[in-house]
Amino acid sequence: MEAVIKTGGKQYRVSPGSVLKVEKLDIENGKSFSINDVIMTIDGKKISVGTPLVKGASVTATVVEQTRGPKLIIFKKKRRKNYVRKTGHRQDLSVIKIDEIKG
Repeated sequence: MEAVIKTGGKQYRVSPGSVLKVEKLDIENGKSFSINDVIMTIDGKKISVGTPLVKGASVTATVVEQTRGPKLIIFKKKRRKNYVRKTGHRQDLSVIKIDEIKG
């Protein structure tokens, strides 16, 4: 069974046992939680598409660790104006493992 879930403003296609890096969740490492924003479920040849969410569907996941993404460099320059700005950004991420899909 597979599902499409929404978390952190993004959509992910998941199946039991899959590991994802999502935007930071305020949940401790090793804790289990439920995601109720299920957009679609796929069970063999049976596909359920929600409008906008599938009723009664949920995904159970466990937080594996809290980490940070790669450093991104933001560089701005305007020629002949002596304007140069260089900044960086690292996104906080949570690594989650999908345990079960109920649909």
